[in-house]
Order: sequence, then structure tokens, then C-alpha cells
Amino acid sequence: MAELNQNADPDVAPDGDDLTGGAPRERAAADPLDTLQREKDALQDRLLRTAAEFDNYRKRIERERRELSDYAATDVLKDLLPIVDNFERALQAPATPETDALRKGIELIHRQMLDLLRKRGVTPIEALGTDFDPNFHQAVIHEPSDVHREGEVMEELQRGYLIGERLLRPAMVKVAKPS
Repeated sequence: MAELNQNADPDVAPDGDDLTGGAPRERAAADPLDTLQREKDALQDRLLRTAAEFDNYRKRIERERRELSDYAATDVLKDLLPIVDNFERALQAPATPETDALRKGIELIHRQMLDLLRKRGVTPIEALGTDFDPNFHQAVIHEPSDVHREGEVMEELQRGYLIGERLLRPAMVKVAKPS
């Protein structure tokens, strides 16, 4: 009878094949490398996910900061609108030779105010002749008319404004109703 090698692994044949159905001995030696590769891949995946989460967080914070800034600017711009209205009323007054220099100064300031509003993304709402839209218009008078169609804005009493796509102030309007 052949003598058994006391130091030999009983699960491994003399040619190096694993008798338990596993890989040969060389593959068993590579298992730590495979484990390290899997760990590296998992850590790399975790790093990419963390970087993406941080990027999303940064974008969200930037968007919130911008919205807060826009909200603060909206209040200031709303406060300027009555001043613009008063300049427009002053410009509707009849011009005389004595008030010509004053009128030119008012026109200059009015133009500067409108430029400032435009730079901040404020645009006037075109209301006259359009259909009444409660999202942009505030009807203060309903008047019968044979000339205008029902629901048409006949007169703009106070100009409305948008800031970007949002309503800053609705236009106060007179709306036609059937006679």
C-alpha cells in the first residue's frame, strides 16, 4: 500500500486540480486579487455615487440661493413700479414751453427706470385688445360694448409686469361685456 503524504492537502490531487470541484491551486492563489478587485470596484462605485450626490447638492443649493435672491429682488422691483406709474402720469400732462426742460428730465429718469427693470428681467404685460386672463389681468370695471368682443380688454388702467415668466403685478383693466 502506498504511503500517504502527511503534509499533502487531501482535497487537492497531485497534479494541482482541486478535488472539491473548485479551481486549480493557481486560481486559489488569485482569490485575494479578485477580492481586492471587487473591493476596489465597490469603493470606486461608492466614490462616484458620493461625487454625484455632492454635485446634485451643490446644484440644489445654487438654485435655492438664486431663487432667494430673485425673491428679494422681486420685492424691491415691486416697490419701484408705482414710481414708474407716476412718471408715466407726469409724461401724460400737456407740455408747455415753460415745462419743456422739466419734461425732458422726467423722460430721462423714466427711460432709466425702464432700462433698470428690463435689465432685471421685468417686462410689461400687453393687455389692450387681448382676451381677459385672470392670471395676468385684474378686472376692475366691466362695461357693455358693441365695438369689443365679450371678455376683451378695452382699456388698461394700470400696466402689469412679469419678471421672467412669473407675474410681478397684474394689469388693472376694463373688460367688455355684452350690451
